[in-house]
Amino acid sequence: MRLAHTASLRRSGHAITLARIGLAAVVLVGLGVLSSRAQSPGPGMQPFDPLSIPAPPDAAGEAVPAESDADAAESAGWMSLTLVDRIVAGGWLMIPLGICSLVVMSLTIERLVSLRRGRVIPRPFVRRFTECVEDGQLSFEEATAICEEFHCPVAEVFQAAIKRWGRPMLEIEQAVMDAADRVSDGLTRFLRVFHAISNVAPLIGLLGTVLGMIEAFETMSGGDAAGSHLLASGISTALVTTAGGLFVAIPAYLAHSYFAAVSDRYLNEIDRLCQRVIDCISAEGLEAGNRAKKTRRAA
Repeated sequence: MRLAHTASLRRSGHAITLARIGLAAVVLVGLGVLSSRAQSPGPGMQPFDPLSIPAPPDAAGEAVPAESDADAAESAGWMSLTLVDRIVAGGWLMIPLGICSLVVMSLTIERLVSLRRGRVIPRPFVRRFTECVEDGQLSFEEATAICEEFHCPVAEVFQAAIKRWGRPMLEIEQAVMDAADRVSDGLTRFLRVFHAISNVAPLIGLLGTVLGMIEAFETMSGGDAAGSHLLASGISTALVTTAGGLFVAIPAYLAHSYFAAVSDRYLNEIDRLCQRVIDCISAEGLEAGNRAKKTRRAA
């Protein structure tokens, strides 16, 4: 009997997530190569240095600086932007990414609280129940009262087994598996949300990057003399959404993997504990216990 038979299905989309994150990395590398080629001189050409161009004289015969203070401030402005300014520069697509980030944070906190061991498999209940059942000191009514006293997933599965006290082992195991499926739905709650965000966030980031690149090339095609500067600034702005998408997708993917592993570990432990209980309360187990008692009395 296995209660964690759906674990592989919950991790089936991990490969898709890794592929999309890899696609984002390839796009970043490609944009870096494109930018480096646009700024590097061709074969046989000397690198262009704006400082080597002599400044034209003004009407009084004095040289005018090649770059005004306003241009210098504009070129250095992006490097001095704060985190909030960079997020705003990403455009309206940063809004859904921010919402996804808040969802991931809130659900992560909720899962950390709900999947504590004391709430899923409390040790006092397990020790009290299993030891009494194995020693034959617990009747059907007493076992039912103990399960109703503790409101936890393992008690719900134990109660399903107790309701078929004295039945054949296969019948009890089937009832336990049905109860475990219901418990599994609670333990794996919100995992699909983590999985969806880890897949969608990189795509939103790539969409923002593509739109930003289109806008940057359209601005450059206007024939502005500072075309290379505009292209570099546009690429830098466009990549903000890609970075934001990865910042959201990576924690969501890690949370999905962690909570899936935790729920699988709990289900495996519940499986092991239930098997001990079934061996004691099934018809085969009760018959074996009665024979053992008769043997001890005869001895």
